[in-house]
Amino acid sequence: MGIQSAMYSGVSGLNTNSQAMSVIGNNLANTNTLGFKGSRTIFSDVLSSNVNGSGGMSQVGRGVGLSIIDPIFNQGTFETTSSGTDVAIEGSGFFVLKEPDDNTAYYTRAGSFRFDENGYLVNPEGLRVQGKLFDLINNNNELLPYDPTDIRVANVGLVSANPTSEMTFVTNLNANTPVIDTATYPAIDPTVRQSYSYAASTEVFDSLGQSHLLTVYWRMTDQINNTWEAAYGVDNGTTVTSLPDMHFTNIGQSPTYPDPFTATTGTISWGNGAADSVITIKLDCTQYASSSSVIGTAQNGYTAGELTNVAINNDGVVVASYSNGRQINVAQLILAKFQNPGGLQQAGANRFLATNDVGIIRVGLPGPELGRLFTNALEQSNVDMGQEFVNMIATQRGFQANSKIITTVDDMLNELINLKR
Repeated sequence: MGIQSAMYSGVSGLNTNSQAMSVIGNNLANTNTLGFKGSRTIFSDVLSSNVNGSGGMSQVGRGVGLSIIDPIFNQGTFETTSSGTDVAIEGSGFFVLKEPDDNTAYYTRAGSFRFDENGYLVNPEGLRVQGKLFDLINNNNELLPYDPTDIRVANVGLVSANPTSEMTFVTNLNANTPVIDTATYPAIDPTVRQSYSYAASTEVFDSLGQSHLLTVYWRMTDQINNTWEAAYGVDNGTTVTSLPDMHFTNIGQSPTYPDPFTATTGTISWGNGAADSVITIKLDCTQYASSSSVIGTAQNGYTAGELTNVAINNDGVVVASYSNGRQINVAQLILAKFQNPGGLQQAGANRFLATNDVGIIRVGLPGPELGRLFTNALEQSNVDMGQEFVNMIATQRGFQANSKIITTVDDMLNELINLKR
């Protein structure tokens, strides 16, 4: 083996350290890139040459080569943001993206999402975020049993109204209320205050989203047996419809406690073109020696509303909020996890492609296995600038040392040539 082989060893050192410096430069250039994962270079020695000597066979190295550029997928720090569609992952999962009309899946840790002009949730390059859709037809907050697909908030106009079908009064009726003289006042009459003991109203809605007032009237008719009559009326009308009598035990509770008194109204015609309604009225009442008062009311109807905001919560659920107070779960983000994330291939713009080297791909909803989500947050680059500068110094020294090998061999060759003089 001639002296020139040492020069080629030096050249190999220059090449590998140059490549290492390129990796360090790329890491530092992406210090502020969202979700960026830094890399490191792994060197390996080149196959040695055999040399015969007096002591037997020996080996001499022939330089160095680049073994692999190894990505580092440790967690980056979080930055708090003001956008409700910014999401960060704590764990090893990746968001899944797809281009329109292309089934190729891309993976990213950068969760800076937004909605495009067509209502799709996309990343800054326009790739659509993938998730599982909720059943918006039955509106039961259950995910559809289908494969993940593009997330879209299609209803950017008015959300349709929902007629009230159930309402609840949580009320205390004063046990010391005077008994109504049923001979003088044989029935509850909204126009005669002496005909009832207490009344309370709540807002309900018809199929057009029109607001109406439903009022329930109570009156004590038998203090010994704790009996109350009840009736309801709508829109401050002069007629009411009777409800079943209410009875209380000697401790002021319903005999069926904790179940409320439940009754169904007759058919209510609103007279404005809306569909007729039948409402289940639940009277969750007690009879204690305290003033009659409504503790709470609830009903399941609402008027039409305009879309006011779309945000992602910490479960990865895309929630659309409307001006009528309605919140609709549209979809839930999915995450992907790889058996060997080092097998991912960089595709630019904070994206990765899965190769055969990634092994098993696990795709599912956010959780302890795939990763937890944090909204109003973005994951920063995991590049450690201090470590990169130390690596830069070491790489620079390695490059200098290999350049000295070449200049030294050159001096030795000059000495060899000068022997003939």
